[in-house]
Amino acid sequence: MAKIILDVPDDIVAQLTSAWGDVSRGVMMAIAAVGYRSGALSREQVGRTLGLSFWETDAFLKARRAYLAYDEQDLRRDRRDLERLGR
Repeated sequence: MAKIILDVPDDIVAQLTSAWGDVSRGVMMAIAAVGYRSGALSREQVGRTLGLSFWETDAFLKARRAYLAYDEQDLRRDRRDLERLGR
């Protein structure tokens, strides 16, 4: 596993510690949520990064409003596929 070192002012670390408790965990959670929203990380990668089960990952992403990118084209494709399966 790789380590990332950040230089953060002490007062900000103190504020984050006050808000989050474990700053390292908070940073990992922020990276995971932003990575998923941007498409850089998959759902599975988010879960693996944070050590979460499938359902814990689902709850984590929902709590952070990091929803699956799903548009009308995806819906049309899914409906077409379901219609084919129904025949």
